[in-house]
Amino acid sequence: MSLTLKERQEFLAQPHVAALSVAGGPDRGPLSVPIWYQYEPGGEPWVMTGADSRKLRLIQEAGRFTLLVQRTEPTTRYVAVEGPVAKIIPLTEELHVEMVRRYLTGDAVDHYLKQAEGFGDQVVVYLRPEHWLSADLGGV
Repeated sequence: MSLTLKERQEFLAQPHVAALSVAGGPDRGPLSVPIWYQYEPGGEPWVMTGADSRKLRLIQEAGRFTLLVQRTEPTTRYVAVEGPVAKIIPLTEELHVEMVRRYLTGDAVDHYLKQAEGFGDQVVVYLRPEHWLSADLGGV
């Protein structure tokens, strides 16, 4: 059963790990990788990635990407959102902390941020939601 817009947005706003998919280029399947993301209902989902990463290069070439989030309990439910890149900006400390606190708590936040100092330049990629696909399969 398809979800309403409100249900899709509320589900996407929960801290799931997403699968990001983007066209992989000629003679390649799509690049699909697990990724942390941030989203507030009505806004634009965003992800962080390395400024020199293959993922960013492919996103820039394609100009669009997809995020898919799912759960299997208490019911199988998923939301996929696809659309064009809205903007790409350098990662700020504020955005980095926001993302990390979405997924980690306590001392793990500081530990992760300390490790991340060695990750190199990072950027934030915003997605403008254009197409949604969702379902709640109930107890199936």
